[in-house]
Amino acid sequence: MIQTCRCLNCIIPPHLLRKLLESDNKEVRQAALNTLLGTARLRGQRSLRATFGIGLSAAPTDGRRSIFDCQNSNWLPGAVLVRTEQGEESADISVNRAFDGLGATREFYREVLDRNSIDDQGMRLDGYVHYGAGYNNAFWDGQQMVFGDGDGVMFTDFTSSLDVIGHELTHGVTEHVAGLEYHKQSGALNESMSDVFGSLVKQWSLGQTAEQADWLIGAEVFTPGIEADALRSMKAPGTAYDNETFGKDPQPDHMSKFVHLPDTEEGDYGGVHINSGIPNKAFYLTATAIGGYAWEAPALIWYEALKASGPTTEFQEFADKTYLMAGELYGTDSMEQQAVLAGWREVGIRISGLPVRPRRGRGRAIIASAGAGHEGDTLTALARQIEAVSSQVTALAKEVSTLKGKRMPTEPGLSSSRPGNSRSPRSANS
Repeated sequence: MIQTCRCLNCIIPPHLLRKLLESDNKEVRQAALNTLLGTARLRGQRSLRATFGIGLSAAPTDGRRSIFDCQNSNWLPGAVLVRTEQGEESADISVNRAFDGLGATREFYREVLDRNSIDDQGMRLDGYVHYGAGYNNAFWDGQQMVFGDGDGVMFTDFTSSLDVIGHELTHGVTEHVAGLEYHKQSGALNESMSDVFGSLVKQWSLGQTAEQADWLIGAEVFTPGIEADALRSMKAPGTAYDNETFGKDPQPDHMSKFVHLPDTEEGDYGGVHINSGIPNKAFYLTATAIGGYAWEAPALIWYEALKASGPTTEFQEFADKTYLMAGELYGTDSMEQQAVLAGWREVGIRISGLPVRPRRGRGRAIIASAGAGHEGDTLTALARQIEAVSSQVTALAKEVSTLKGKRMPTEPGLSSSRPGNSRSPRSANS
């Protein structure tokens, strides 16, 4: 089991919280400051626990859920247990949403990917609601899922978004499977994995196809007064919001727009929440090209690629792994593999080490430019090429035959010396 990540994974990126420090609303500024300071403190605690192995092991419980109420305190050990697997539904909607969200994520991993909870060993699922006063975030700290209520002006209760819950719990899955380091490209890939599977948890729960899904992350966390679609858009990175409060969504959708930021807490560890837009878009393109339910073939390809990854895996290596996994799972040159190839190519990442095959290069280009694996078009193009070559060969054969015919009248007295004719000129005249 891999455990190299020493990070606190939060759904709200620091650049959004820093924007709130500029707000004219004193309460909004204070809530943002408290959230940033509280997150930094928690990140330090998380690092210490991971370093010394404190609290990282617990008896397997087959993913048993327990929800605790922090009662607006920042002290998790003082939270009150309010709902368990054996308990009744709570009168507190936040408690119930957290309980149901943990359950939906657990069942998704169990039924779709045959995984037993976060660590695949039945790890218990603890959720904490009403964390802090006006806390503008939700996070996974390596042991439990914690939800703030939001400041009520910019952000609302973070239990309201199922894909946020799936996102945060997937950080735990990634930590146990690949341990992707939380900085630069490996960190952006870490964030992307959480967006991918967070969205898939929601799609699976709603029974949506790839075409029906909204591909938005955290559409419910903004208050109605904020003009924003969501925190991120996997379908169109860079378009989730554009308003006076938060500015324009900075996510790129292509490697040519990759954002270089300092590998510091203030720089979001190299822009992990920003550059995740690139692999997010690649997954969206792959899923819609394959069609149907994205939690089937696309999810399995990405999950198997994650299992084959390590702490320092970056975009190029992961793209190559998804291509190889698609070939192993569904066959070389299958529609699934061609969709993966086209999806990454459209975001500026070309699969490395592809074999050169006669007369297939043009077919591959046709597939990639279409954004999906249209094998029918490729076969048609190949058939036309073969037909053209055959016509040229036939014409050449006629020319050769004509030339031979013109050369047949040889010098007088000489006869043809075709195979099987043993008579010499002299014996013919005798």
